[in-house]
Amino acid sequence: MKRTVFFISDGTGITAEALGDSLLAQFEEIEFEKITLPYINTPEKAAEALKAITAAGIKDGLRPVLIDTIVNDEIRQILDSCDTLKIDVFSTFIKPLEHEFCTHSSYSVGKSHAIVEASSYRERINSVNFALENDDGARTKQYSKADIILVGVSRCGKTPTCLYMALQFGIRAANYPLTEDDLTHNGLPECLLPYKEKLYGLTIDPFQLTAIRHERRPNSRYSSLDQCDKEIRFVERLFASQQIPFINTTTFSIEEISTRIMADRGLHRRLNN
Repeated sequence: MKRTVFFISDGTGITAEALGDSLLAQFEEIEFEKITLPYINTPEKAAEALKAITAAGIKDGLRPVLIDTIVNDEIRQILDSCDTLKIDVFSTFIKPLEHEFCTHSSYSVGKSHAIVEASSYRERINSVNFALENDDGARTKQYSKADIILVGVSRCGKTPTCLYMALQFGIRAANYPLTEDDLTHNGLPECLLPYKEKLYGLTIDPFQLTAIRHERRPNSRYSSLDQCDKEIRFVERLFASQQIPFINTTTFSIEEISTRIMADRGLHRRLNN
Protein backbone atom coordinates (compact mmCIF):
# COMPACT_ATOMS: atom_id res chain seq x y z
CA MET A 1 0.00 0.00 0.00
CA LYS A 2 1.18 3.50 -0.85
CA ARG A 3 -0.11 6.70 0.74
CA THR A 4 0.81 10.32 0.17
CA VAL A 5 1.45 12.41 3.27
CA PHE A 6 1.79 16.18 3.29
CA PHE A 7 3.61 18.03 6.07
CA ILE A 8 2.32 21.61 5.89
CA SER A 9 3.33 24.60 7.97
CA ASP A 10 3.33 28.38 7.90
CA GLY A 11 6.88 28.08 9.27
CA THR A 12 9.72 25.68 8.50
CA GLY A 13 7.66 22.49 8.76
CA ILE A 14 10.21 20.92 11.09
CA THR A 15 7.69 20.26 13.86
CA ALA A 16 5.17 18.70 11.48
CA GLU A 17 7.86 16.49 9.96
CA ALA A 18 9.24 15.37 13.33
CA LEU A 19 5.86 14.40 14.74
CA GLY A 20 4.63 12.96 11.45
CA ASP A 21 7.69 10.80 10.91
CA SER A 22 7.36 9.40 14.43
CA LEU A 23 3.73 8.48 13.82
CA LEU A 24 4.24 7.04 10.34
CA ALA A 25 7.17 4.90 11.48
CA GLN A 26 4.66 2.71 13.31
CA PHE A 27 3.21 1.52 9.98
CA GLU A 28 6.05 -0.41 8.40
CA GLU A 29 3.87 -2.20 5.83
CA ILE A 30 2.87 1.05 4.13
CA GLU A 31 5.03 2.94 1.64
CA PHE A 32 4.72 6.68 2.23
CA GLU A 33 5.41 9.44 -0.24
CA LYS A 34 6.22 12.38 2.01
CA ILE A 35 5.87 15.93 0.74
CA THR A 36 6.79 18.94 2.86
CA LEU A 37 5.25 22.32 2.06
CA PRO A 38 6.82 24.97 4.34
CA TYR A 39 5.93 28.65 4.64
CA ILE A 40 2.30 28.28 3.57
CA ASN A 41 1.56 31.66 5.12
CA THR A 42 -0.79 33.34 2.64
CA PRO A 43 -4.17 32.37 1.15
CA GLU A 44 -2.53 32.25 -2.29
CA LYS A 45 0.08 29.74 -1.14
CA ALA A 46 -2.65 27.73 0.61
CA ALA A 47 -4.62 27.59 -2.66
CA GLU A 48 -1.56 26.24 -4.48
CA ALA A 49 -1.03 23.67 -1.75
CA LEU A 50 -4.67 22.67 -2.08
CA LYS A 51 -4.16 21.94 -5.78
CA ALA A 52 -1.19 19.68 -5.01
CA ILE A 53 -3.10 17.83 -2.29
CA THR A 54 -6.15 17.32 -4.53
CA ALA A 55 -3.96 16.07 -7.41
CA ALA A 56 -2.27 13.54 -5.13
CA GLY A 57 -5.64 12.20 -4.01
CA ILE A 58 -6.77 11.76 -7.62
CA LYS A 59 -3.52 10.03 -8.59
CA ASP A 60 -3.53 7.64 -5.61
CA GLY A 61 -7.25 6.95 -5.56
CA LEU A 62 -7.01 7.45 -1.79
CA ARG A 63 -7.31 10.61 0.24
CA PRO A 64 -3.96 12.08 1.26
CA VAL A 65 -2.89 12.45 4.88
CA LEU A 66 -2.29 16.03 5.98
CA ILE A 67 -0.19 16.78 9.07
CA ASP A 68 -0.03 20.50 9.70
CA THR A 69 1.11 23.13 12.15
CA ILE A 70 -0.85 26.00 10.62
CA VAL A 71 -1.86 28.70 13.10
CA ASN A 72 -3.72 31.05 10.73
CA ASP A 73 -7.47 30.33 10.72
CA GLU A 74 -8.03 31.57 7.17
CA ILE A 75 -5.34 29.28 5.79
CA ARG A 76 -6.60 26.35 7.84
CA GLN A 77 -10.09 26.82 6.41
CA ILE A 78 -8.75 26.70 2.86
CA LEU A 79 -6.93 23.43 3.55
CA ASP A 80 -10.00 22.02 5.28
CA SER A 81 -11.93 22.24 2.01
CA CYS A 82 -10.22 19.19 0.49
CA ASP A 83 -10.81 15.54 1.37
CA THR A 84 -7.92 14.47 3.60
CA LEU A 85 -7.20 12.76 6.86
CA LYS A 86 -6.15 15.94 8.64
CA ILE A 87 -4.03 15.91 11.77
CA ASP A 88 -3.92 19.45 13.12
CA VAL A 89 -1.00 19.42 15.54
CA PHE A 90 -1.75 22.74 17.24
CA SER A 91 -5.48 22.25 17.79
CA THR A 92 -4.86 18.70 19.03
CA PHE A 93 -2.35 19.71 21.69
CA ILE A 94 -2.69 23.45 22.26
CA LYS A 95 -6.39 23.45 23.17
CA PRO A 96 -6.02 21.03 26.14
CA LEU A 97 -3.00 23.02 27.33
CA GLU A 98 -4.95 26.29 27.15
CA HIS A 99 -7.68 24.70 29.23
CA GLU A 100 -5.20 23.38 31.78
CA PHE A 101 -3.27 26.65 32.06
CA CYS A 102 -6.41 28.83 31.97
CA THR A 103 -4.84 31.09 29.35
CA HIS A 104 -4.65 31.48 25.58
CA SER A 105 -1.75 30.50 23.38
CA SER A 106 0.07 33.24 21.48
CA TYR A 107 -0.29 31.18 18.27
CA SER A 108 3.03 32.51 17.03
CA VAL A 109 4.48 31.10 13.82
CA GLY A 110 7.88 29.43 14.23
CA LYS A 111 7.89 29.82 18.01
CA SER A 112 9.28 26.35 18.69
CA HIS A 113 12.39 27.03 16.60
CA ALA A 114 13.02 30.65 17.49
CA ILE A 115 16.32 31.67 19.03
CA VAL A 116 14.86 32.82 22.31
CA GLU A 117 18.15 33.46 24.06
CA ALA A 118 21.39 34.79 22.66
CA SER A 119 23.28 32.58 25.10
CA SER A 120 21.70 29.43 23.63
CA TYR A 121 22.63 30.55 20.14
CA ARG A 122 26.24 31.15 21.17
CA GLU A 123 26.37 27.81 22.96
CA ARG A 124 25.16 26.03 19.83
CA ILE A 125 27.74 27.75 17.62
CA ASN A 126 30.55 27.12 20.09
CA SER A 127 29.64 23.44 20.38
CA VAL A 128 29.53 22.98 16.60
CA ASN A 129 32.90 24.70 16.24
CA PHE A 130 34.32 22.45 18.94
CA ALA A 131 33.05 19.33 17.13
CA LEU A 132 34.60 20.47 13.86
CA GLU A 133 37.92 21.44 15.41
CA ASN A 134 38.17 18.14 17.28
CA ASP A 135 37.08 15.83 14.48
CA ASP A 136 39.10 12.66 13.82
CA GLY A 137 41.65 13.32 16.54
CA ALA A 138 42.69 16.66 15.04
CA ARG A 139 43.31 18.45 18.35
CA THR A 140 43.71 16.11 21.28
CA LYS A 141 45.00 18.97 23.44
CA GLN A 142 41.42 20.27 23.73
CA TYR A 143 40.05 17.01 25.11
CA SER A 144 40.04 18.45 28.63
CA LYS A 145 37.20 20.74 27.49
CA ALA A 146 35.16 17.94 25.91
CA ASP A 147 31.95 16.61 27.46
CA ILE A 148 32.29 13.35 25.55
CA ILE A 149 34.90 11.75 23.28
CA LEU A 150 33.58 9.23 20.77
CA VAL A 151 35.98 6.48 19.75
CA GLY A 152 35.65 3.85 17.05
CA VAL A 153 36.94 2.69 13.68
CA SER A 154 36.80 4.90 10.62
CA ARG A 155 33.30 5.51 9.14
CA CYS A 156 31.26 4.12 12.03
CA GLY A 157 29.29 7.36 12.58
CA LYS A 158 31.45 9.39 14.96
CA THR A 159 31.45 12.71 13.11
CA PRO A 160 27.71 13.01 12.36
CA THR A 161 26.91 11.99 15.94
CA CYS A 162 29.23 14.67 17.33
CA LEU A 163 27.68 17.33 15.12
CA TYR A 164 24.14 16.29 16.00
CA MET A 165 24.90 16.43 19.73
CA ALA A 166 26.42 19.88 19.26
CA LEU A 167 23.50 21.23 17.24
CA GLN A 168 20.68 19.73 19.28
CA PHE A 169 22.08 19.64 22.81
CA GLY A 170 25.02 22.04 22.92
CA ILE A 171 27.32 19.16 23.88
CA ARG A 172 31.05 19.60 23.24
CA ALA A 173 31.80 16.31 21.52
CA ALA A 174 35.17 15.26 20.14
CA ASN A 175 35.99 12.05 18.31
CA TYR A 176 39.07 9.94 17.84
CA PRO A 177 39.46 7.31 15.09
CA LEU A 178 40.98 4.05 16.23
CA THR A 179 43.35 2.99 13.47
CA GLU A 180 44.74 -0.45 12.80
CA ASP A 181 47.96 0.55 14.58
CA ASP A 182 45.99 1.61 17.68
CA LEU A 183 44.07 -1.65 17.77
CA THR A 184 47.10 -3.93 17.50
CA HIS A 185 48.56 -2.40 20.68
CA ASN A 186 45.73 -3.94 22.74
CA GLY A 187 45.31 -0.77 24.75
CA LEU A 188 44.13 2.79 24.50
CA PRO A 189 46.22 5.34 22.62
CA GLU A 190 48.32 7.35 25.05
CA CYS A 191 46.49 10.61 24.25
CA LEU A 192 43.19 9.10 25.43
CA LEU A 193 44.37 7.67 28.74
CA PRO A 194 43.81 10.87 30.81
CA TYR A 195 40.23 11.12 29.52
CA LYS A 196 39.04 7.56 29.91
CA GLU A 197 35.94 8.63 31.87
CA LYS A 198 34.84 10.73 28.86
CA LEU A 199 35.17 7.95 26.28
CA TYR A 200 32.22 6.32 24.55
CA GLY A 201 32.61 3.70 21.86
CA LEU A 202 30.81 3.24 18.55
CA THR A 203 30.82 -0.03 16.64
CA ILE A 204 29.00 -1.27 13.56
CA ASP A 205 28.19 -4.42 11.62
CA PRO A 206 31.18 -5.32 9.38
CA PHE A 207 28.98 -5.79 6.31
CA GLN A 208 27.54 -2.30 6.68
CA LEU A 209 30.97 -0.84 7.34
CA THR A 210 32.23 -2.46 4.14
CA ALA A 211 29.40 -0.92 2.13
CA ILE A 212 30.04 2.55 3.61
CA ARG A 213 33.80 2.39 3.05
CA HIS A 214 33.35 1.03 -0.47
CA GLU A 215 31.66 4.31 -1.45
CA ARG A 216 34.78 6.17 -0.36
CA ARG A 217 37.54 3.78 -1.47
CA PRO A 218 36.09 1.04 -3.69
CA ASN A 219 37.93 -2.26 -4.10
CA SER A 220 40.56 -1.35 -1.51
CA ARG A 221 41.92 -3.19 1.50
CA TYR A 222 40.37 -0.41 3.61
CA SER A 223 36.88 -1.37 2.41
CA SER A 224 37.32 -5.15 2.28
CA LEU A 225 35.09 -7.30 4.47
CA ASP A 226 38.09 -9.04 6.02
CA GLN A 227 39.63 -5.73 7.09
CA CYS A 228 36.36 -4.34 8.41
CA ASP A 229 35.60 -7.52 10.35
CA LYS A 230 39.11 -7.55 11.81
CA GLU A 231 38.88 -3.93 12.98
CA ILE A 232 35.43 -4.38 14.50
CA ARG A 233 36.49 -7.46 16.46
CA PHE A 234 39.58 -5.63 17.74
CA VAL A 235 37.68 -2.53 18.77
CA GLU A 236 34.93 -4.43 20.59
CA ARG A 237 37.55 -6.39 22.55
CA LEU A 238 39.24 -3.10 23.42
CA PHE A 239 35.98 -1.57 24.66
CA ALA A 240 35.32 -4.64 26.81
CA SER A 241 38.83 -4.80 28.28
CA GLN A 242 38.90 -1.07 29.05
CA GLN A 243 35.30 -1.05 30.34
CA ILE A 244 34.28 1.62 27.84
CA PRO A 245 30.53 1.76 27.19
CA PHE A 246 29.63 1.44 23.53
CA ILE A 247 26.72 1.19 21.13
CA ASN A 248 26.34 -0.71 17.87
CA THR A 249 25.19 1.95 15.40
CA THR A 250 24.02 -0.46 12.68
CA THR A 251 20.27 -0.21 13.24
CA PHE A 252 20.05 3.14 15.02
CA SER A 253 19.55 6.65 13.69
CA ILE A 254 21.87 9.51 14.63
CA GLU A 255 19.11 10.83 16.90
CA GLU A 256 18.85 7.50 18.73
CA ILE A 257 22.61 7.10 19.05
CA SER A 258 23.00 10.61 20.46
CA THR A 259 20.16 10.22 22.95
CA ARG A 260 21.53 6.86 24.15
CA ILE A 261 24.97 8.38 24.69
CA MET A 262 23.48 11.32 26.60
CA ALA A 263 21.55 8.95 28.87
CA ASP A 264 24.40 6.49 29.42
CA ARG A 265 26.90 9.19 30.30
CA GLY A 266 24.46 11.34 32.27
CA LEU A 267 25.02 14.38 30.07
CA HIS A 268 22.61 17.31 30.24
CA ARG A 269 21.71 19.55 27.32
CA ARG A 270 22.90 23.13 27.42
CA LEU A 271 20.37 24.47 24.94
CA ASN A 272 16.88 25.68 25.81
CA ASN A 273 15.53 24.85 22.36
